[in-house]
Amino acid sequence: MTMEAYFKGKKVLVTGAGGFIGSHLVEKLVALGADVQALVHYNALNSWGNLELIDPQARREVDVRLGDVSDPFCIDGLVKGKDMVFHLAALIGIPYSYIAPQQYVIVNVIGTVNVLEAARRHGISKMVHTSTSETYGTAQYTPIDEKHPLQGQSPYSASKISADLMVESYQRSFRVPVAICRPFNTFGPRQSSRAVIPTMIIQLLNGKKDVKLGSLEPYRDFNYVSDTVRGLLAVGASEKSIGEVINVGSGRSVRVKEVWEILQRLTGISAEVSREESRVRPVLSEVMKLEADATKARELVGWSSEVTLEEGLAWAVEWYGRNLQRYNKADMYVV
Repeated sequence: MTMEAYFKGKKVLVTGAGGFIGSHLVEKLVALGADVQALVHYNALNSWGNLELIDPQARREVDVRLGDVSDPFCIDGLVKGKDMVFHLAALIGIPYSYIAPQQYVIVNVIGTVNVLEAARRHGISKMVHTSTSETYGTAQYTPIDEKHPLQGQSPYSASKISADLMVESYQRSFRVPVAICRPFNTFGPRQSSRAVIPTMIIQLLNGKKDVKLGSLEPYRDFNYVSDTVRGLLAVGASEKSIGEVINVGSGRSVRVKEVWEILQRLTGISAEVSREESRVRPVLSEVMKLEADATKARELVGWSSEVTLEEGLAWAVEWYGRNLQRYNKADMYVV
């Protein structure tokens, strides 16, 4: 069955729809013919986050709701009557998790339990929970498969580990049809300047001659956002994924310093780098190497990476170049 045939007409809830990956997922689900309801975190400005930036025609077809995953009543009402839930809502900034660890438990753990309990109560056919490669911590071996130990090296990663285990428990205890999609480092259009690739691009394009970064030594498995979205959809569409944890990553590990060098070539701009200590994680909290083993994704749900790092970076540079006015705080470190 094709993706179009599977998702056409399905009533789908996407939590975290105003986020970077969530907005791209919503856009793709609309293109596939799904009936999409999008949960955006409540705010008094009625901002829809990155959903403001999706194709206007697609946006008109989305039922946008403002709410909060930490409110069980809100979530119960949204999940009722849905066929599927893609759960992406989370606090994701690692630096902010050092400042507000309890908030990460409230949103990432309790929020996930609220979605699980609503899914259980209303008998949805599938819930896809979005995890993160940060749950693995620094690689004990590479490539990292789904059996790699989980290591809480930041309050953020610890909260996501806890959420993942709650998801697993609901499948085993209550037979809730859930799957865990574990993306590695996603990048692309609409990503916050909080992340390393956008902050490099934005500072370069703004003509900064002294670019401020954290550590350039860690290795990451970077994946263009369209590949991550395809991974989420593949996990969602497969009956074989129920009860499974599935990595979504390219299998290529690249040092942050190498990404910096590629971006200088793509932009044609050279700059010096200053290490800003506020951007550097505590020593024991830093994850030094992530590299995915996505064999399970390929064999179980038919997914594999399609966009190369160089292609994705070129597209990202082009998008940020056209939208540079949206990122007018190039000198400010976004926690």
